[in-house]
Amino acid sequence: MNSKELIVEILKKLTRETQPYTEDLGGGVCLEMVAIPGGKFMMGTPRGEGRDSEKPQHEVTVQPFFMGKYPITQAQWRAISFLPKVKKDLEPAPSYFKGYNRPVEQVSWDDAQEFCNRLSKYTKHTDKEYRLPTEAEWEYACRSVISHQSSVISKELTVEEWNQQYNQPFHFGETISTELANYDGNYTYGRGVKGENRGQTTPVGYFKVTNNFGLSDMHGNVWEWCQDDWHENYEGAPTDGSARVSENSSIKVLRSGSWADSPYNCRSAYHSKLSRDRSYFNCGFRVASYKNWGSIIEQLSDLFKNNFLLPQPLLCTFYRT
Repeated sequence: MNSKELIVEILKKLTRETQPYTEDLGGGVCLEMVAIPGGKFMMGTPRGEGRDSEKPQHEVTVQPFFMGKYPITQAQWRAISFLPKVKKDLEPAPSYFKGYNRPVEQVSWDDAQEFCNRLSKYTKHTDKEYRLPTEAEWEYACRSVISHQSSVISKELTVEEWNQQYNQPFHFGETISTELANYDGNYTYGRGVKGENRGQTTPVGYFKVTNNFGLSDMHGNVWEWCQDDWHENYEGAPTDGSARVSENSSIKVLRSGSWADSPYNCRSAYHSKLSRDRSYFNCGFRVASYKNWGSIIEQLSDLFKNNFLLPQPLLCTFYRT
């Protein structure tokens, strides 16, 4: 392979690492992963909106990652449940509302962790590591607003300007409808009107609506576990999109709201809490993944070694994000 062909191969690989992809789970079951671009956003809600636990509003920088287009379905859960266990057994059919294309529910945070561990260990994309999204990643992905990298911290715009331009309770806009999401339609938000109370989960993608990043079912249907431990507010929260964890904490964060909740609980910024070992028939999850750069750099090192030698610092520049 000559140098030109080698560079082309590198560029192809780099392109693959930033594109949506599908994970084949076997038996005709697939997992669609959406590429989420990096960016900055104001996490939480401004004064006069939301709860005290959603404050203070603060700027977070999120690195690119991948996220499941939908919450994990019962078919996907079942496929992974039959793979060899990593730390604990998984019940193949835990859900109360049955249906292969409905979201899995009645799974604990610990169950979701086991699912992610098996997915990472046994599936095709071994250069991807699966995990629950961090709370910051989840809210950023739900809002799906890239403010052109404008930074409040750098004083490129004020908090008030950011809120005026980009802050909305839902990725749909200022309110929500049961024609767009599955929640308790006996309740309204803002200028919304009452709608249907389905009283159960709906199949993922039922409403055929996605946000600007291409994600579906981000408001309602099932609560979604996040990686973070629960904290009473955002004082001292990370600003780099990482999970906020505490020593010996067993209370974890949930996002999205559910079929049983009011639209207020389904807002982009709303979060709730639950013990990591508890499970309910309105609690599920979706997965995130990120690049295992160690695996990728090892592959490229072999590629370079078999063709021509480049200094290690130059090799690293190809894969700096």
